[in-house]
Amino acid sequence: MAGTSLGWRSCLSVHLAVFGWYVFTLRTNCSLEISDRHPGAQTYGGRWKYLTFLNLVMQTVFFGLCVVTDIIHMAVSNKAARSGLPARLLKTRDYFFTVLAFPVGTFVFASFWTLYTYNRELVYPKFLDDIIPIWLNHALHTVIMPLLLVQMFLQPHKFPSRAKGILGLAVFVALYLAWVLWVHHVSGIWVYPIMSHLSPVGLVVFLGLASLSMAPLYLLGEKMSQLMWSTAGESGGKGKKKK
Repeated sequence: MAGTSLGWRSCLSVHLAVFGWYVFTLRTNCSLEISDRHPGAQTYGGRWKYLTFLNLVMQTVFFGLCVVTDIIHMAVSNKAARSGLPARLLKTRDYFFTVLAFPVGTFVFASFWTLYTYNRELVYPKFLDDIIPIWLNHALHTVIMPLLLVQMFLQPHKFPSRAKGILGLAVFVALYLAWVLWVHHVSGIWVYPIMSHLSPVGLVVFLGLASLSMAPLYLLGEKMSQLMWSTAGESGGKGKKKK
């Protein structure tokens, strides 16, 4: 079957399970009781000012798209899948994964645990353990990485040209940075504790390095896809699919 090593039916089973997990995680996150000790979700921007939450929504939408794509491709012939809605869904799925889901999800995983290991108070103060269950913390910051690797192994993805891919990711990063600065301008709140400890120069350096790290993560996804699918006659970076 086109576009997958296991077949659309097998992929659908995996995608349904992962999509269900993300829906459950998102619902649980949104159901947490707001504490006076951590009123962030009640302040300006709500949960939408946190990259972790935006990534959670992004991963949920992506795997929901995977479910729809699998179902549509199961319902049509291989010939019909090469054009029209099936082809557009496949193209959208691949762009979503390569440009947003993988690099942003990897950044959330790597940046959170790097700062957490260095000094957790800079990103996830200890009192949050009494508000956010440990399993939910790992669902938000740990489980995302293996699930992205599962998806990369499950199906080959067509990467756009590097210029278009990195440009698309850069637009997302710029919009998020603008949103973070706007939240601070309007409410005086820095989204993450570490930002309040930095000087203006330190803040520029921190945000600059964080933003620039996204491009290597995009290239990492491209390289991993190439290596993973080369043995199957695939070229992940150039995006050729198995027929």
